[in-house]
Amino acid sequence: MIDWGILLEKSILILAVVTISLVIAMYATWAERKIAAVIQDRLGPNRAGPFGLLQPVADGLKLFMKEEIIPSASSKFLFITGPALAMITALMTSAVIPWAPSVNLFGRDINLQIADINIGMLYVFGVVSLGVYGIMIGGWASNNKFSLLAAIRGASQMISYELAMGLALIALLMLTGSLRLSVIVSQQSEGMFNWNIMYQPLGFIIFFICALAECNRTPFDLPEAENELNFGYHQEYSSMKLGFYLFAEYINMFISGVIMSTLFFGGYDIPFVNEANWGHAWWVGLIGFAVLMTKALFFVFVFMWIRWTIPRFRYDQLMNLGWKALIPLSLLNMVITAVVSLLFNK
Repeated sequence: MIDWGILLEKSILILAVVTISLVIAMYATWAERKIAAVIQDRLGPNRAGPFGLLQPVADGLKLFMKEEIIPSASSKFLFITGPALAMITALMTSAVIPWAPSVNLFGRDINLQIADINIGMLYVFGVVSLGVYGIMIGGWASNNKFSLLAAIRGASQMISYELAMGLALIALLMLTGSLRLSVIVSQQSEGMFNWNIMYQPLGFIIFFICALAECNRTPFDLPEAENELNFGYHQEYSSMKLGFYLFAEYINMFISGVIMSTLFFGGYDIPFVNEANWGHAWWVGLIGFAVLMTKALFFVFVFMWIRWTIPRFRYDQLMNLGWKALIPLSLLNMVITAVVSLLFNK
């Protein structure tokens, strides 16, 4: 029998998560311009609305209204599929994230997690790996050699850094003993000194660097290096198809911040407070959600700060860092974690 109540809850939660992700991605473009303006001693967006707050709306309308051009020599079906796949995979990652503690509404205990599956971390990796296809398909379907070269750069970069990221998470798995994200958050709920960042600082640093590379953010933005590498894999795209690729990057950045907060910083856990004593009131869930958003948006700010302060790597430096530095470091971290876990049994 179908539980229509659960179906309605999950449908509302999916709609809320997608809406929040899109709104945050939209206003992340405004925030990035403002942060860049502060760093470069400029004003930034200040025309469309107060403090330029309507600038993302104006940019979205511009993308929707611009002429849509599909190159005559392109593979039209794949040309359309590429940005759609990039956007879908960016949004799918959020399905296993526990956004807040469960709350009691209308006499029902509502779990604020779309899918609490027991292989949550594997699901995240599976979906992230599919994001490579959005880049490769877009670059190949354009029938442009520069787009294809950029897509190959992007795909090889993402695959390389996924290895180090996965090894860093294996060390975390040794401590948690579970792939379920809700369990990982609950294990960190006894205070900030029990957060995984205290036990896995090297693992977090490796994960953070790899997240920058996975999101194609500076200094790992070689797939989109418009200054010296002819724009990137979405060179032939215009209108909202280009907007999908750009939006997918900001959604990935936001979801990366949420995942780092969940895995290493207690997720929705409130520092110095034992929220278990507060019960399952709706306001407890709201506070937990606000705490998780604060942690995630802090990482988004750090991503933007890095973009406007650190120069881009050469491609050989990028690959050397991934294969010759991060993978050996993550293997070393995994061995140290295994030895310490056996000796002290955290």
